Amino acid sequence: MEREKLGSRMGFILLSAGCAIGIGNVWRFPYITGLYGGGVFVLFYLFFLITMGVPVMTMEFAVGRASRKSIIRSYTELEKPGQKWHLHGYLGMAGNYLLMMFYTTVAGWMLYYFYQMLTGRFAGKDAAQVGGMFQEMLESPTVLMTVMIVIVVAGILICSMGLQKGVERITKVMMSLLLIIIVVLAVHSLTLEGGMEGLKFYLLPDFARMREVGIWETITAAMNQAFFTLSLGIGAMAIFGSYIDKKRTLLGESVNIALLDTFVAIVSGLIIFPSCFAFQISPDMGPSLIFITLPNVFNSMAGGRVWGTLFFVFMTFAAFSTILAVFENIISCCMDLFHWSRKKSCVVNLFALILLSTPCALGYNLWSAFQPLGEGSTVLDLEDFAVSNVILPIGSFCYLLFCVTRFGWGFDKYREEANIGEGMKIPKWIRGYVTYVLPVLLLLLIIMGLVG
Repeated sequence: MEREKLGSRMGFILLSAGCAIGIGNVWRFPYITGLYGGGVFVLFYLFFLITMGVPVMTMEFAVGRASRKSIIRSYTELEKPGQKWHLHGYLGMAGNYLLMMFYTTVAGWMLYYFYQMLTGRFAGKDAAQVGGMFQEMLESPTVLMTVMIVIVVAGILICSMGLQKGVERITKVMMSLLLIIIVVLAVHSLTLEGGMEGLKFYLLPDFARMREVGIWETITAAMNQAFFTLSLGIGAMAIFGSYIDKKRTLLGESVNIALLDTFVAIVSGLIIFPSCFAFQISPDMGPSLIFITLPNVFNSMAGGRVWGTLFFVFMTFAAFSTILAVFENIISCCMDLFHWSRKKSCVVNLFALILLSTPCALGYNLWSAFQPLGEGSTVLDLEDFAVSNVILPIGSFCYLLFCVTRFGWGFDKYREEANIGEGMKIPKWIRGYVTYVLPVLLLLLIIMGLVG
């Protein structure tokens, strides 16, 4: 069976960026930028994005493109006889399922809030009532299970239409709309009275604020954000590498994707900070920002229902683009591994993903007594910890070692694959850095994630 290919370079860039652009860009990046000194933090973030995120991304793409296979089979294809690199493929595959076990629920929240905004359910509610609505949603197993199933069914349906006709076509439309909506929202926020104060707080370098939280803390937070924003380590990027031709070098494409991801993260802050400052509401971090703070802001705003609806369309697209990318990876992996057709892989995974996503959806209501990480924690916290702090960094470390050491595929083969085509080339002198410095930085990241 001949492997499917993406129809265009734009499709590849938007799909990969769609995988990287997720909820973390919006509910984490702006807040920690504000917390760690604004513009200073952004500079550290960009530095680590270029020195850590982009090189590992080129490695994941190279493994995918050279092998033309998904995560487990790609190692089997490239490793030397008797080697065991393909075992990481199983961990990566588990990571894909684990990520989707909570991401489908969170994407469901976005969809539900879009529906609530559209139908005007927030109109006339005060801050306490808006907070109460979020709680009501979490406490309802019916709501959470319904929206989660809608998300899974929609994702699988699009994947079943094929790579070009389904995943690529829908993602192109969705990502183009996402980029237009986010710019429109940011321009609107910046025109609000008092919005400029928010912009200054967000992006002007504030060394005093950085010293207050600690320089080391700022650096590690920037390193963390830069690395995790790209969804590396579980083969979600490798799968798109396996679908592209060899016309362009992989470094150039990785830089484009990282820039698109950063653009969305930074522009999200241009929506959030000016809006919060204009209405004297403190910007929070995490779910409360999106589901409690911002609905209050939209309530205070002229035409708030329209702006709120647009914002939740953007959030739904950001979450759903990641879901489509990871679903495609899961479906393709089952096709490679069990020699199933795309249709069969879709049907089996439809039921598997609904079943696996159920604990997270029920973790806030029927199963709320289960608090795996201590008082007040939920199933989602456990799943998120396992993916973000264990599987992603360890997976990235495996890709790195596979591509730079003689015990794996080796630096020369990796560089040769990455440099095929037109565009930015990986220089030879980088070998020392990726072999000796980058592994230490990644180990540091893994230790910090486990200890923290």
